[in-house]
Amino acid sequence: MKLLSIAIPCYNSAAYMENCIKSLLPGGNEVEILIVDDGSTKDNTAEIADRYEKEYPGICKAIHQENGGHGAAVNAGLKAATGIYFKVVDSDDWVNEQAYRQVLDTLRRFVYGKDTLDMLITNFVYEKQGARHKKVMSYKLALPKDELFSWNDVKVFVAGQYILMHSVIYRTELLRDCKLELPEHTFYVDNIFVYEPLPHVHTMYYLNVNFYRYFIGRSDQSVNEQVMIGRIDQQIRVTKLMLGYYDVTKIQNRKLRHYMVRYLEIMMVICSILAIKSGSEENMEKKKALWEELKKSNPALYLRLRWGFLGQGMNLPGKGGRSLSIAGYKIAQKFFGFN
Repeated sequence: MKLLSIAIPCYNSAAYMENCIKSLLPGGNEVEILIVDDGSTKDNTAEIADRYEKEYPGICKAIHQENGGHGAAVNAGLKAATGIYFKVVDSDDWVNEQAYRQVLDTLRRFVYGKDTLDMLITNFVYEKQGARHKKVMSYKLALPKDELFSWNDVKVFVAGQYILMHSVIYRTELLRDCKLELPEHTFYVDNIFVYEPLPHVHTMYYLNVNFYRYFIGRSDQSVNEQVMIGRIDQQIRVTKLMLGYYDVTKIQNRKLRHYMVRYLEIMMVICSILAIKSGSEENMEKKKALWEELKKSNPALYLRLRWGFLGQGMNLPGKGGRSLSIAGYKIAQKFFGFN
């Protein structure tokens, strides 16, 4: 059994996937690197995956499947994982070697100790192409450092600060126990990967290191704003799925409930701002329908999200209101460094 399984979803990733794989090799025999070729046909992704499996037997494993999207690749990685812990690293991202060693040291300590760790959280860095200043998503004000803690010990997350796929390493059996299975042929499922397991997480540990390097800058990336607008239907689909997993207003732990409500709030805001920025009346109708559906299905949650600060900002009337919504979004965008 391995200490850590790392799945790398690859789709026509030949131009950059080796940088990702090489950054993970220092984990040695304690780590398995699951290179998931998700039906690549335009380049030699499959051959690269096979070569690394041959060159690093017992460490790298190539998994080939028909194209099913990012979610299907994560599902395949999770199904094949033999590690006690599980992480996803996208093929255009990489990890910092020194922080990597600290991560493995921490996981090893729990595996051989008496306490069970459900989720390890680390910082990540926005490696934005052309940006002089690299924005770090740090959790040092929100989470206790270097100690095992529960939701009751969580402090306050500031606006725009969320635990993302880049930040987390889950206990593999926890993901299987909560029957995590991401939808296929759908973008933005990384939100589901982080969100759905949360009520099953009882113990956490925050390691204040800049481990994951999140590359932003390719024009075809799913987080590119124009690409996101073009895929607004998929963003809405993921948001609806997340709204349906739990009635978060009834989650008993106050801090977990608050965090999950805030996560849904940002999902609703993203759908709304994409509709507004598209300038399309069709998309504005989709935005309206999303809010109306929430109002019918969960009135209590609707009131919390619709009349919260962000919800009000996304539902200002008229063209002037839309302009104010976009201005507020741009300020947040500049401050937090996303997209």
